[in-house]
Amino acid sequence: MHRPDEHVVPGLPGFPAVGSPFAPSAASPHPTDAGGTSPSADGLRPAQVDPVVLSALLARHGWRRRGGAAGRYARWTPPGGAAGGTSLLVPESRSFPDSGDLMAEALMALARSAAPSARDVLVGLAVPSDEIRWWRDVPGEARGAASWSAQERLRAGARAMLLAGALAARSRAGYHGARHRAQAEAALEQVLIGDGAGGGRRLTVFVPVEDGRATVTTLLRALQGARDATDYQRATGGMEAFDAAVELGVCQELTESLVALVRGSEGIRVALEWSPAAGAPDGFGPRPEPVEFSPGDLPALRDAGARYVRDEPSVPVRITGAVVRMRRSAPGGPGTVRLRVLAGADVAQVRLMLEEDAYRIAGQAHLVGVPIRVSGRLESRGGFRRLTGASRVVPVQVEEAERDRLMKSLQEKLGFFEEACGDDA
Repeated sequence: MHRPDEHVVPGLPGFPAVGSPFAPSAASPHPTDAGGTSPSADGLRPAQVDPVVLSALLARHGWRRRGGAAGRYARWTPPGGAAGGTSLLVPESRSFPDSGDLMAEALMALARSAAPSARDVLVGLAVPSDEIRWWRDVPGEARGAASWSAQERLRAGARAMLLAGALAARSRAGYHGARHRAQAEAALEQVLIGDGAGGGRRLTVFVPVEDGRATVTTLLRALQGARDATDYQRATGGMEAFDAAVELGVCQELTESLVALVRGSEGIRVALEWSPAAGAPDGFGPRPEPVEFSPGDLPALRDAGARYVRDEPSVPVRITGAVVRMRRSAPGGPGTVRLRVLAGADVAQVRLMLEEDAYRIAGQAHLVGVPIRVSGRLESRGGFRRLTGASRVVPVQVEEAERDRLMKSLQEKLGFFEEACGDDA
């Protein structure tokens, strides 16, 4: 039967976005709504699919090419003879006369295939993505019932590693803390989890090329830098290589994620495959070598993380922010204020101590619905969430529309003063 090129493949079962939380919920080991939209094969038309890309994805995910008509089409079977020996006929190119029919049948078969890798292939077609794979060599007893905790650890560690890459893609620092965190987490909203099989030993994620390639390339360089710096420390005892590796994206957040993944395992391996549709980015080889870490690397990674936190300097800033909480122990004297940062620092909120006059100015600004501007130093201790040496506190004049927006936002927190009296600011 003839199937026109405008044939649409039926819906693909959803994949969870990396969002928060990245780990599976307690209700289900395979969530489908973990914080973002899931890709679908709806709208994936044969005419939009490059047969070369489909063949590359099939080979990547373990499908076997088993003959076909040379120069016309190839026959592919699932890994390990899964799905009852179901096979796909994939044209070599769109120039093959019946390529549209074959592609429609191949996509339909993939959508209905019982092979877990079939869904990953469809995701790679629907959303051109770079793939990152983690292998975590957990002890033999982590099978069966024990694999649940192992899978949680793998997913949490992988998400933390991706977040470290997203942070480093925005700025280089030994310790990021709360800086750029909101933007980095937003950058991960479109990252998709692939086949979760493997009992906590294996995980694949898909990072869309359009929005996530900077994260992927930064993470790859950072992992290679961390590997080299760890080798140098183990060979010489020196930490200098970790200092230099900051420019490659190595940071406390990355070392922390590595420690979390390696601890309790016999080693981990991280591998990356570029999107077949987009190809390798400039400056990178077509097949990056996997990066491995073992329990013997833990002391160097822990020491490096502590060193990054200790050595990251405080930052002088002048912040504009809306007062969201105030607290002091007596009617007069100094008090603690929490600001929602509007400008001047790459953090969501900061906490600061103000003397009596400055505290009164902050209270009056809150009552009339305008932000304040304050100078100080953003301290690395506590993750860059505290401003010390606060001075030059002044209310900021804003346009009436912006003032109304601020007032509405703050009035939504009617329990502000009751909450402030009971909690630390």
